[in-house]
Amino acid sequence: MVQTGVQRTFGPKLRHFLAGALRNRIRAFAAGAAVTVALQSSTATALMLTAFSAGGLVELAPALAVMLGANVGSSLVVQALSFDVTVLAPILVLAGVTLFRRWEDRPHDFGRVLIGLGLVLMSLHQFLALLEPLVARPGVSEALRVLEDYTPLVVAAAALLTWAAHSSVVTVLLAMSLAAKGVVGIETGVALVLGANLGSAINPLLEGGSGADPASRRLPLGNFLNRLAGLSVAMVAFAWAAPYAARLGPDPGRALANFHTLFNLVLALAFLPFLRPYADLIRRLLPSPAAEARPGSPIYLDPQARETPSVALALATREALRMADTVEGMLAGLREALQSDKRGPITRTQQLDDVLDGLNSAIKGYVLAIPSDLQQPADAARQTEVLMFAINLEHAGDLIARDLLSVAERRQSRGVSFSAEGEAELVGLVDRLIANVRLAASLFLNRDPATARALVAEKEAFRAIEAEGVAAHFQRLRAGDPRTVETSSLHLDALRDLKRINSHLVEAAAYPILRTGGELLPSRLKGIG
Repeated sequence: MVQTGVQRTFGPKLRHFLAGALRNRIRAFAAGAAVTVALQSSTATALMLTAFSAGGLVELAPALAVMLGANVGSSLVVQALSFDVTVLAPILVLAGVTLFRRWEDRPHDFGRVLIGLGLVLMSLHQFLALLEPLVARPGVSEALRVLEDYTPLVVAAAALLTWAAHSSVVTVLLAMSLAAKGVVGIETGVALVLGANLGSAINPLLEGGSGADPASRRLPLGNFLNRLAGLSVAMVAFAWAAPYAARLGPDPGRALANFHTLFNLVLALAFLPFLRPYADLIRRLLPSPAAEARPGSPIYLDPQARETPSVALALATREALRMADTVEGMLAGLREALQSDKRGPITRTQQLDDVLDGLNSAIKGYVLAIPSDLQQPADAARQTEVLMFAINLEHAGDLIARDLLSVAERRQSRGVSFSAEGEAELVGLVDRLIANVRLAASLFLNRDPATARALVAEKEAFRAIEAEGVAAHFQRLRAGDPRTVETSSLHLDALRDLKRINSHLVEAAAYPILRTGGELLPSRLKGIG
C-alpha cells in the first residue's frame, strides 16, 4: 500500500526527481536513498529503476549509483523503525482512512500511504511479539546458538528469508530483536544482517529483467554482484569484524542497526569511484543482441541526411507517422480501459505515452538540427508543419495518459460503471477519434485542402456532440439513473478531454494547410477577421 500510494501520488515527480538526479553519481546516490525512504523498500526502487534502465531512460552507471543509495536508504528505514514508534501506528491508520474515504486524487492516494505505514508498524511489532514465546523455548534457543558455528548457513537462511519476505527490513529487525533478547550472539546477528543485504538483491534479479533482453538484467545483476562482493569481503574479515560490530552501539540491537548502515555506506564508498568501469564490465557480461529499435527510439532519422533538408524532412515525416500510430494505439487502449475492470489496458496505454514522448523528443531534436542556411522557404514551412504535428500529437497523448486514463482508474477504484448509454457515447467518440487520427495522418502526407476542411469540420461536430452528450447526461441525472449519478463527474471530464484531443488533431494537420492557403480567419470572434 505504501509503494502503490507513493507511486500514484508522486509517480511523475519521482520520475522527474530521478531523471534530474542522474546527472552525476553523488546526486544519483542521494536520490536513491531518498526514494527508498519514501517507498520503504529498496526492492521497489530497484524494480522501478530496472524498468527505466531497460527502457533506455537512464544510463547503467548512474542507475547503479541510485541502487547504492537505495541500499543505504533501506538501512535508514531500519534505523527509524528500530525505535519504539508503534504508538504512531493507530494515528497513521486513522489519518490515512480519513483521507482515503473523504478525499479524491492525491489526498486519497496519500491516505493509502499513511494506512500502509501504520499497518507496517503494527505488523512488525506483532511479528516480533509472536516470535518471543517461540525463541524462548529451550530447544529453539539451543538450536540458534548451535548455528553460531555455521556462519555461511546463517547467511544463506537470512538471504532466503529476505527473498521470501521481499524485505531486508524484516530480517534485520528480527536479528536486532533476537540479539537484544540474548537469544543469539552478536556474531550470528552480523551474519543475519549480511544475509539480509544479499537477499534484498535477489528479488530484482529474478523479477526485474526481461528474459528476451539482456540489457534489462544489467542493473539487477550489477546490484547483486556488488552485494555479493561486499558479503565476500565481510566473510573473509568476519572473525575480526563481528566482535568490532558489538562496539557500534550501546546494546546488541542498536549495534546491529549501526553495522547494517555502516556496511552499506562502506560498500557505496568503495564502488562509487569505479562505477563507469564496473558498468562496462556488466555490459560485457550481458552484451546486447543484434540491435533492434526500442518502441520509443527513432527508426528513420538519419543524421547524415540533415545536409539535404528535403530528405531529412521526409524522414522526419515518416517518423512522425509512427507517432500517429502510437496515438491510435493509445486510443484503442483507452476504449478497452473505459469498458473493462482490468488494470492491464491502463498500464499498457501508459507505456505507450513513454513511446510517444521519446519519438517527439527525437523528432524535435532532429528537425531543429537541420542547418537553416541550407533550407529553402518550402523546407522551412515543412519544418514548422512537422514540429506542429509532433507537438500536438504528444499533447494528445498526454491528455490520454494523464486525464482520460485517470477517469478509467477512478472508475475502477470506486467500483462503478458508466450507464449503458453513457458508455456507448464515450466509446463512440473514441472510435471517431481513431478515424480522425487516420485522417490527420493521411492529411499530413497528402496536404489536400479538401481533406483539411473535412478534418476541421470534425471540430464543429465534436463541439455539437459534446453539447448533446452533456444534455443527455443531465437528462439521465434528472431521471435518477444510479450509474449516471455515480459517474457524473467522470463522464463529463471524459467528454471534455475527448473534444480537446480532437482539437489537437485538427491543429496538428489541418490548420497549417488552411493557414497557408489563406482559408483561416485570424479570430473566431464576431466582427474580427
